Amino acid sequence: MPTESALESAAQPQSPAFWLTIGIYVLVLICIAVFTGRSTKSIKDLTVGGRNAGAWLSALSYGTAYFSAVMFIGYAGSTGYGFGLWGVLAGIGNTIFGSLVAWLLLAKRSRQLAHDYDLHTMPEFLEKRYGSRALKLFACIITFVFFVPYSASVYKGLGSIASVLLGIDDTLFMVIIAVLAAILLFFGGYLAQARADFVQGIIMMGGIALLIVFVIRADKVGGVEGLLAYAKSAQGLPKLAGKQWGALLSLVFMTSFGTWGLPHMLQKFFGIKTESQAKRGIVISTFFALLVAGGGYFIGSLCHAFYSAADLEGFQGKYGASFKDYIVPHMLADAHIPAVLLGIVMVLLVAASVSTLCSVTLTASSTLVLDFFKTVRKGNTEVNPKRWQLGVQLACVVFVIVSYVVANTDTPILDLMSYSWGIISGSFLAPYLMALYYKKTGKAGAWAGVGTGFAIAFVPLFCKILTEFGAAGKVAEIAGQGTQYATIAMLASTLVCFAVSAVVGRAKAQQAQPAAE
Repeated sequence: MPTESALESAAQPQSPAFWLTIGIYVLVLICIAVFTGRSTKSIKDLTVGGRNAGAWLSALSYGTAYFSAVMFIGYAGSTGYGFGLWGVLAGIGNTIFGSLVAWLLLAKRSRQLAHDYDLHTMPEFLEKRYGSRALKLFACIITFVFFVPYSASVYKGLGSIASVLLGIDDTLFMVIIAVLAAILLFFGGYLAQARADFVQGIIMMGGIALLIVFVIRADKVGGVEGLLAYAKSAQGLPKLAGKQWGALLSLVFMTSFGTWGLPHMLQKFFGIKTESQAKRGIVISTFFALLVAGGGYFIGSLCHAFYSAADLEGFQGKYGASFKDYIVPHMLADAHIPAVLLGIVMVLLVAASVSTLCSVTLTASSTLVLDFFKTVRKGNTEVNPKRWQLGVQLACVVFVIVSYVVANTDTPILDLMSYSWGIISGSFLAPYLMALYYKKTGKAGAWAGVGTGFAIAFVPLFCKILTEFGAAGKVAEIAGQGTQYATIAMLASTLVCFAVSAVVGRAKAQQAQPAAE
């Protein structure tokens, strides 16, 4: 039966060369963490690398934080299953809007403001730009709490890889990754992360290029001729209904523009050394996104060439609601990739995931300790900066543990990501972007944008919580529409932020006019 053969092909014992490749990678990361930790002497070193990151470090750090096992496994599998080759549009959108346009519009101005105001985190930026301590504290809470499902989605992606490609318990593998990320963050911080990202970025680019070649050459695809035949089939390029196009375009929008409001992505711009390095980073980041995101979504889009409808039903029967998260791992297992390359692919997926996990964790933890606790702390006595640094490091460890716990819930990767990106980007994209390009944006407009985005994006998450208590029907349907709500949240919050700022600014100008006369 085809379903049984597809399922039985996974979790085969791997060769010594496979494990040796992974072992070398882990050793390199630990060495980077230990040796970089010796130069981490201050909060600035820990959080923004002393503002001394060059173009390659910044661009690859941005790219590896952007694309993780969440994209390779969760997004690629889901889009390939639902849209076939149309899913590649997500990779193209990520390249153009999530990388090229983001760097063109945000990198230079963000870097300059970070240098001028000595900024380490985005909540700091919101407080100094809008003169609102309350907005800063709210941003701290939102960032820490709703980065947890983001981090958890990374773990889930790694868990599906472990169970399919390695044949080991996914819980044990997630623990190993959690420990590795905690070591990298505790000992090194931003510079260790950035230098590890540089190594991991090179691995990702080389690995994805080789992977594309071997997947196309796989017997189930049939080379270039088979690929062209697949593109002409109803499974390769299906005719999408209006509702399907809406879901796909929402995914493209959320995963592309969503990065514009994510603190851990924006803070990559804070650590860039010079303006010339920021300009060079545009080219590097765009090329990286085109290869990695375009390649990742392309591989996922071939899932119907690998598996029949009966096979995919078998996945659903075995894995339940999260079955789409296991499609790509099974494809890699069935592509008969050489052991060393499969080891490199495994390293690629782990590298991408550890990078994102470290970036998210460091951002959430530094925000909680430096922006929240340091702001609300009572008393006039100064605290040794080393204690704040230790606090950030310990918060990183706690965040990793909490994320691991959430990862063990039965929630698909795509849903976890849409809840996190929708709420965080829905809340912060508008006040951040408007602050850079619309000088009249004020506190009232910022709060209006934050409130609108949060309220809209929270709806599917609230429905998800209700389903845990037995809710079904329309509630369950909304719980699975996180990408659509995230898109609406980002658009609506930007319009509301602009409108309120314009109205309030006009009112203040009219009030000031008689006085001037």
